[in-house]
Amino acid sequence: MPTADTLEAAAVERTGLCDFGDGGHREGLERLIDSLQHEAELTPIGEAIVTAQLTNLLSSRLGIEDTYRLHPEIADEHIEGPLFVVGLPRTGTTALSQLLSADPQVRFLRMWESGSPVPPPEAATQDTDPRIAEAEAATAMMYEMFPRMRQLYNAEATAASECQDLMGMSFRTFHFDGSAHIPTYTSWVLESDMASTYAYHRRVAHLLQWHCPPHLWHFKTPVHLFSLDALIATYPDAKFLWSHRDPAAVLGSVCDLVHYIRSWTSDRDDSRELGATSVAAWTEAVGRAMDFRRRLGDQRFADISFGDLQTDQVGALHDAYDHLGIPFTPETEAAVRNWADSHPPGRFGRHFFDLEQFGLTESAVRESFAPYIEHFDIPTTVTTI
Repeated sequence: MPTADTLEAAAVERTGLCDFGDGGHREGLERLIDSLQHEAELTPIGEAIVTAQLTNLLSSRLGIEDTYRLHPEIADEHIEGPLFVVGLPRTGTTALSQLLSADPQVRFLRMWESGSPVPPPEAATQDTDPRIAEAEAATAMMYEMFPRMRQLYNAEATAASECQDLMGMSFRTFHFDGSAHIPTYTSWVLESDMASTYAYHRRVAHLLQWHCPPHLWHFKTPVHLFSLDALIATYPDAKFLWSHRDPAAVLGSVCDLVHYIRSWTSDRDDSRELGATSVAAWTEAVGRAMDFRRRLGDQRFADISFGDLQTDQVGALHDAYDHLGIPFTPETEAAVRNWADSHPPGRFGRHFFDLEQFGLTESAVRESFAPYIEHFDIPTTVTTI
């Protein structure tokens, strides 16, 4: 596995730039590389995949810092909201995020600009930017190489993407755990001060909206559940749409997805360990989030059930907007309904998984999440998709 110096040198050579900013990324990068080298058991292909991913993040960071150097006024941009979709993974957060992103009032993080944020997008060319075709080609290649992903995750170049890249540029995020077995790094992240990660998240958002409004942002990733205090310190006007689903279905689906993605980079079979660590991590996440919500109050949270996202997507979003005080205009309804009609749930097939493969049972998972299930009155019936 390349060292941090080697990866930074590769990014410098690729971009012709040399300023990574305040250096806040370096500790996380070094810790991540150490875990990848000593714990992940990467295959040669896996090492190439991870090296490319980290080099891309470093290259993006170089480009962002250079753009700020040339245009310091970007820091004066004003962000409205934002609206954050949160919730355990596999609770419909992707569908909810992409549904919300259909609203013309909302500015969202598109997959193509997340992976390649520089040069900043321009309103006049945002629908024809050549990076869209590049992202489409990369997505098609992913689905060809790893066909199960089509059932597991809807990725579209112009659709909403998770905040993985925005947080990844600080190299201090739980997201990397989904790609490789890196327990030492992950434990460090979960105990870290996430202020610098969210500060850089906002720095990138300023750059992306600079010439490409609107300014009412929407972001999404389940990982936010771990660090809502740091998030709200950075985005004090944030509001939240929290999706809910039976944790027994969640954990089976999460483990199956992570196990599949990790198989791209390693031959290591950590199924049973993955089950235990996933339950521990995500019970910690909802515990932290519930504590945060008790302190902040319910007024900034709209709860949406997985079942409603399967049967009445438009109605579920309408109710959430009403609760949060956001106008659900005729233009919003038409755009959201059009997206929902063209993206019916399960259109690429059902996702089947086996909890026992990961050393888990429905009853044990639900017992671990009992306070969460009881507080939100979550139905515990569907566990196979």
